[in-house]
Amino acid sequence: MGRKNRNKEFKELSVIDAGAKGKSIAKAPDGKVIFINNAVPGDVVDVQTTRKKKAYYEGTATNFHEYSDKRVEPSCIHFSVCGGCKWQFMGYEHQLHYKQKEVVNNLTRLGKIELPEVTPILGSKEIYFYRNKMEFSFSDSRWLTQEEIQSGKDIEERNALGFHIPGMWDKILDIKECHLQQAPSNGIRNSIKEFAIANNIPFFNTRNQHGMLRTLMIRTSSTGEIMVLIQFFEENIEKRELLLNFVAAQFPEITSLQYVINPKGNDTIYDQEVICYKGRDHIFEEMEGLKFKINAKSFYQTNSDQAYELYKIARDFANLSGDELVYDLYTGTGTIAQFVAAKARKVIGVEAVPEAIEDAKENARLNNITNTEFYAGDMKKVFTAGFIQTHGQPDVIITDPPRDGMHKDVIAQIIGILPQRIVYVSCNSATQARDLALLDEHYKVTKVQAVDMFPQTFHVENVVCLEKRV
Repeated sequence: MGRKNRNKEFKELSVIDAGAKGKSIAKAPDGKVIFINNAVPGDVVDVQTTRKKKAYYEGTATNFHEYSDKRVEPSCIHFSVCGGCKWQFMGYEHQLHYKQKEVVNNLTRLGKIELPEVTPILGSKEIYFYRNKMEFSFSDSRWLTQEEIQSGKDIEERNALGFHIPGMWDKILDIKECHLQQAPSNGIRNSIKEFAIANNIPFFNTRNQHGMLRTLMIRTSSTGEIMVLIQFFEENIEKRELLLNFVAAQFPEITSLQYVINPKGNDTIYDQEVICYKGRDHIFEEMEGLKFKINAKSFYQTNSDQAYELYKIARDFANLSGDELVYDLYTGTGTIAQFVAAKARKVIGVEAVPEAIEDAKENARLNNITNTEFYAGDMKKVFTAGFIQTHGQPDVIITDPPRDGMHKDVIAQIIGILPQRIVYVSCNSATQARDLALLDEHYKVTKVQAVDMFPQTFHVENVVCLEKRV
């Protein structure tokens, strides 16, 4: 006999909250929490469960009895299918409320941290068209809508240039208009797609690993510069040059036009040769007069305006007088290190990615900053007692780790030296809370400031200031 279907349907449930990863929350009649992927707090819905766990269900709202007053009409025509902007149907002021609530809940419930009065979350002035980097994938077998499937028609045009359907590595949603990046991003993407189709340049098939056009990256900067990088799976000089010459002629404002020939099984470019076809091999970002050279492989915060606000908060929390030795852990390309350098005696940055450290050194030279040093290596192996003995005891540590947070050995090293102040920048307040709990015996949280870097999504950055306990 087959397994009994354990999925349930619940009627007329009130959606009471928003939870992690963009899901909303209701309570089932049996008292369990239900995480719902397509509802807004305040909705009254019927829910079909899709997964059952010991303590909760996951489900989808199948019928709406009442719509929440927190709802707004999504701006994007792709909203119901694309997984990028999960909160577009929620008013922005409510997005900010739930982001701040998540940060506070994580710090107090997970970390058991005693918090000062929490500063209200810093919202973004621009809630659309705020990203400076977008990556799109080509496919010769685009995702079909339910309407197309049910029509029974033979769909001849299957080429797509857009985003992966959530959870489906080989299905690409064709994007006509994306609300995340400023012009001419949509024009560049759509023109490349139309030209490639008209000129029989084959789109990539991920499953069978054939085709020519693989990915498209577009970077824009606050200085008005534009980088376009097209990744080809296989070389065909005639077709490649045909496309690149078209892009260069159609969009003369492009500062950097580059390409990659990548026949690997994956489309990461970090181990590939990037070839500059026209213009420079980089563009520039600018912040408070500092210039940052951005190449195709560089990491840079993807919301330039809010990155500036984030860095100002980190600098303010560091409370530098000009005499301090600052360690900037997980420094990336050294943007925070250089941003605070004018107010410090010296800043030492550490980062695992060697290319990022080379970028940091180059940018320091460009900006005539002479009181920074940058070192590459695995943080837990570089940030050791010997390293500190060589470079000095830090007065302040700024740390901006990846989503997984800091390694326990790094935390142990911080506790071993006990700098006066720590500024902890995080893109994941749950792992931040875990790390703060480990530091709590020695440090008191004195300031908390959430920053919304990604409107229309559930992601939120958080900055915490820790002062050494007396």
